[in-house]
Amino acid sequence: MILPVAVLVANLVCAEDAQYQDVHYTVDDNRLTAEVTLNPKASGELLIPETIVVGQNTYTVIAVGDKAFKGCKNLTAIVLPKTIERVYRSAFDGTGIMLKKENWKDGCLWIDSILIATDKTIKPRFVVPEGTRLIAAGAFQGNKALQRVELPSCISRIDHETFRDCKNLQKVVIPKTITSIGEDAFLGCGIYQNDKKWKKGALILDDCLVATNNDLPAKYIFKNKIPIRLIAERAFANRKNLRTVVIPETVTAVPTACFYQCENLIDVTIPATVRTVGNFAFYNCGLLKNALLPRELEHLGAGAFYGCINLKEQILSDKIEVLERATFFTCRGLKEIKLPARLRRLDAGVFAGCTNIEAIELPATLNFMGDQVFAGCATLRKIVIPYGVNSLPKQAFQGCTRLYRIDLPDGIYAIGDEALDGCLALEKINIPLSTFRIGVRAFHNCQQIRGIALVDHIHMIEEGAFQECKMLEEVKLPASLERLHQGAFAQCINLQKLILNASLKHIDDGAFYGCRSLREVQWNDSLKTIGVEAFMDCKYLRTPVLAPEVVIGKNAFKGCR
Repeated sequence: MILPVAVLVANLVCAEDAQYQDVHYTVDDNRLTAEVTLNPKASGELLIPETIVVGQNTYTVIAVGDKAFKGCKNLTAIVLPKTIERVYRSAFDGTGIMLKKENWKDGCLWIDSILIATDKTIKPRFVVPEGTRLIAAGAFQGNKALQRVELPSCISRIDHETFRDCKNLQKVVIPKTITSIGEDAFLGCGIYQNDKKWKKGALILDDCLVATNNDLPAKYIFKNKIPIRLIAERAFANRKNLRTVVIPETVTAVPTACFYQCENLIDVTIPATVRTVGNFAFYNCGLLKNALLPRELEHLGAGAFYGCINLKEQILSDKIEVLERATFFTCRGLKEIKLPARLRRLDAGVFAGCTNIEAIELPATLNFMGDQVFAGCATLRKIVIPYGVNSLPKQAFQGCTRLYRIDLPDGIYAIGDEALDGCLALEKINIPLSTFRIGVRAFHNCQQIRGIALVDHIHMIEEGAFQECKMLEEVKLPASLERLHQGAFAQCINLQKLILNASLKHIDDGAFYGCRSLREVQWNDSLKTIGVEAFMDCKYLRTPVLAPEVVIGKNAFKGCR
């Protein structure tokens, strides 16, 4: 079973909500960072701290998100920490801070040396002063008074939509310190609309490629007199005619969504100078076959090759320690891939839907695996989980129909919901002594498992945990188990013998429903309840004689002898 794209997309973009001192944040457990999110009731004076503590983690506050305080008329002042890396102009639209005239100076609204917004009273030729920490995303957006802007050397980023729709803007001086340019930073401005600024379908400003259009040739090789040092986010996005690109050696990053949905792109040459490939860099480039990563690459973003179904091979640098969410989602052309020697994390859905990967070796350094990490890897045959991993996550190997062997290390405390659901070929699995929970439908439809040793420390066998394990013949419940959840062994049609542990008190609804070969049950004296249809259609099982205080649900033994 391959998970729906919508499920993986949701997992890719979601973040955990948190609250700290009456301010709402979203937090990233991977990077331990936090972003101020929607706070529609904010008022008075706010102090945003450099770090927040949520649970056992400390997060560094790095951003004030889109529309974070929008419409908060009673918000009169705010202090932003030095750790802030991104602010959106929209975060303060309609706030008391923006409405208060004395907060504006020479057509600019400043907060703690951050340029938040501008208005029509700004000078047409504006020099952003040295000492400016940041320029907010959209800070100049729609400002028709601007004609020329000089950026200071103290900033490193031009953010999303910074100069969008500045109709009369004809010049922006971009210093060498700028290392990234956000999506649509110049869209619709005077520079963008000036046809003379475009050459062969590309808009290049101060050795930065900021945008392309449909005049871009199918084979694009940078041949500028002045070498390109920087490519803006989404610079080539949705260019349907683009087939081949050779990135120059002067570039150090393939930015976020750079080739987003270039559906006819086949070949990209990435130079050895590149150290970063951003999130969604090659998202849904369905014909992409060749895009070998440099051996010195340090960061590969979430969803970087999402949907690149024809990608044949990939080499991962040993400098990469984290593979982020859905990096190679549905890369069906990949048959094998060597993971970095220092890899610590495999986040959610990294290899989900890679239907042709037959074998993969997980490095000993690995200590975290995310949900659905190998879901739908239909040809994967065996895998060894390293010692540092302490749980098998939700849907980790769901639908790995040819997986016949998985080795779990000591220290695994839980086998997550649907972790091995639909592993039709799985014959044997060792459950470590440390395991205390087997999740919902964890082994559902593992049709080749004949026997399984349930260690005595298991406290929970959840709903449908072993449902439809059709070759399972004998079950001895663990000593610590007090409740067997609904449908736990339902439709195990070859189950013949069941040994109840002494501490079991509750057998929930349908726990052994349809176990038509069940002949022998060793009952205990601790039972208090047997649920509805618990042993229904166990046609070879004799109805037991139980203590009168045991509560027996409707049709619990219907169809038994």
